[in-house]
Amino acid sequence: MGENLPLLLSAALGKSVNRPPVWMMRQAGRYMKIYRDLRERYPSFRERSENPELSYEISMQPFHAFKPDGVILFSDILTPLPGMGINFEIIESKGPIIEEPIRTLSQIENLEELNPSESLSFVGKVLSSLKKDVNNEATVLGFVGAPWTLAAYVVEGKSSKNYSLIKSMAFKEPNLLHKLLDHFAKSIGEYLKYQINSGAQVVQIFDSWAGQLSPQDYDIFAGPYQKKVIEIVKEEYPETPVILYISGSAGVIERMAKTGVDIISLDWTVDIEEACKRIPKEIGIQGNVDPGILFGNKESIKERIDNTFNKIKDRKYILNLGHGILPGTPEENAQTFFEHGKKLTY
Repeated sequence: MGENLPLLLSAALGKSVNRPPVWMMRQAGRYMKIYRDLRERYPSFRERSENPELSYEISMQPFHAFKPDGVILFSDILTPLPGMGINFEIIESKGPIIEEPIRTLSQIENLEELNPSESLSFVGKVLSSLKKDVNNEATVLGFVGAPWTLAAYVVEGKSSKNYSLIKSMAFKEPNLLHKLLDHFAKSIGEYLKYQINSGAQVVQIFDSWAGQLSPQDYDIFAGPYQKKVIEIVKEEYPETPVILYISGSAGVIERMAKTGVDIISLDWTVDIEEACKRIPKEIGIQGNVDPGILFGNKESIKERIDNTFNKIKDRKYILNLGHGILPGTPEENAQTFFEHGKKLTY
């Protein structure tokens, strides 16, 4: 069966491929008119991501438009929270709001164990439909938020500029925070296994806010819990490639490589050639292209893709942006990114 693996999965497993696979973080969503039209009809983000028919339709929109090599589940990193007893709402252009932020021992002790097949069965439905319908023409991707980033949201209660509340907990009541992080690590590990069991062939962990930590604090509050999630997954699915993404990760790249992850997804703040020297050879690399380049012209987009690829030709590589595609990006520029990316050859 090894012959029929889709390209992205083959590349992620380190098999030899004739070109790097290409997909984009946030490829399903706001920059696409078809998505904005659907949003008019279904204004609630939670409905769009938790109704399996809608989530499926949105996940497939970029596949129909651009044929990327990866089709990622349309969801949110906060989606598993209600299954642990933490409610949230996502307000358009404001972001997520946690109705009752988690800041006390009794709140943490009262969190429920996540049972994904019960509280997240809609995710299972979407993934198995994607797996069936994409039919190996692309790789199905699942994803989760990492414990530190989930904790930052639930302790702060919303997006934050300086993370003062969670850092105050980290430095005043570290045991409290560790309890919360540990709960999240177990839950997220289970949730990833459920995604893989439902059809996800490659999974990505977003520790979006871990770049806000100093390296020494990363080693205490982020790294060990990323590692724990990966160990839980690998115990049951040792062959499933795991990608780790952190925004603003230039200072912790070597640390990311020690988590047991298969592929490191780089943002654009580090030169990819330098990153290659800092990341062990056996670990793959994804991303690194500044999403802002997609506001440029076709030539600048192609040039940046070539430039990035030429620096990484001898490594396992997945072409992607260094962050999610930005709202307002012209769709034809996304088209250029995919079309040109597929012309690269080893």
